[in-house]
Parts: sequence; C-alpha cells; structure tokens
Amino acid sequence: MATAAQNSPFIRQLASSDKRTRDKALDSLRNFLSGRSRIEEIELLKLWKGLFYCMWMSDKPLIQQRLAVDLAALVDLLHAEVVLPFLDAFWKTMAREWNGIDVLRMDKFLFLIRQYLAASFRQFSKQGWRDTDSIERYMDILTETPLNPTDMKIPNGMRYHVLDIYVDELDKIDEKREGKMPLERLLRPLQVLEKESLMKAVRKRAQEALEDERLKNWNNDPKERQSENGRAVNDARGEGEDDDDDDEWGGIEE
Repeated sequence: MATAAQNSPFIRQLASSDKRTRDKALDSLRNFLSGRSRIEEIELLKLWKGLFYCMWMSDKPLIQQRLAVDLAALVDLLHAEVVLPFLDAFWKTMAREWNGIDVLRMDKFLFLIRQYLAASFRQFSKQGWRDTDSIERYMDILTETPLNPTDMKIPNGMRYHVLDIYVDELDKIDEKREGKMPLERLLRPLQVLEKESLMKAVRKRAQEALEDERLKNWNNDPKERQSENGRAVNDARGEGEDDDDDDEWGGIEE
C-alpha cells in the first residue's frame, strides 16, 4: 500500500518509534493546524490520507494508542471554522480506506474512531452544547458517512462499530448529567439509521443502541437514576419493589 503519503518524511516521523522524533512531527502538525482559520476540503482529505497511513505504520500498541489520542486532541486546537470540515474529512477517509484494513491493524483504527467520536462530543460539550447549528451539521456528517442508512459503499463494519460505542461516549462526556446535552438531537443519526437502513441487521443494531438502558433516565438526578436502576434489577430478579439495591451499571469502561 505504498503511496506518496506513506513515503512522506513527515508521516514517517509522526509514526516513528522514537518519541523525540514523533513529538517534533506532532508539534509541526499542531502549529500548522492551529494557525489556519480555513482549510480547503481537498487539503484536509490529503492530510487525512497521510495521517491514515501514519496510523497504519505505527507498529507498537503503546505508540498506536498514544498516536490515536494525540491525533484526536488535534480537534481541540482547530479554529471553529475548521472543526467540522476536519471531522468530515476524517470520517470520509475512514470510510474510503476501511476495507483495506487487515485484521492485524483493525484494533488500532477502531480505537482511533472511538477517540475521534469522543473528541467531537467533547468539542460541543466545552461550549455547553449551545452551538446547536454546529451540532446539527455534525449530525448530518454522521448521517452522511459512518451512519449513512442507504449508501452501500459505507462499510457495515464501521457502522456497527460507531453504533456500539455511540452511547458509551455520550455517557462518558456527560458523566455528571448536567441536563444541558441535547440528547434527542444527538441520537438523530441512530434514529435515521433504524428507520431507513436497507439492511435488517443494521436496523436491529441501531435499535439496540437506542434501547440502551442509560438513555431511559439520562437527565435524572444521580440518586434517582440509581434508585430506578435498582428497581429494574429487582424486577428482573422477581424481587419486591421495596428491596434496596445499590448496584448500578456504569457502562463499558475503556
């Protein structure tokens, strides 16, 4: 899979096993991105093609994880005008390259996607979820690419992975349940997928995500959530409603 992007000295430096070399390349990338208030889509797609192969060439688990975290942190440095185009280019690149990822490399790209989904939610959370226009546009991006209901070119493996981690990442970013997260708006791509997907298996997976127990009492007081979860456990066990149960499932931990 040798390409011009793979052979770029910068990309090789970013994927280097030498921390000093890698950090220097990351600093250059941060400076480049933080200084741009506008980047054309073609530039972003070229950049992400290079970053994809950078991840591709990372061959040690700790380096892979650190690189994925560092790449996701780039979102925090971007000018507001660049955030959505940058995320759009990321998802388009993942969709385009997905079927070429072999089984030995898949885990690191699954981790990268998890980090990017978290970074995108974090970006809106930092603004107190007030930028509803940008949130809507990002939901459109998710509906257009990773969670597209009808485009058969979008790999189902990527659809399934995003569905599997979606509520997890919402749960983490809104751990304190401050009541500001526009949950219904954020679930729109899943709802569209459940209704409009051409494949029954995809519709079922979307339905399972939407039926996650955590979504039922999202903005309740923590004590109330715990109490209701306790009652649900008791009901499942056939125990009385008056029994106390302090156990609460906190979701999958990464």
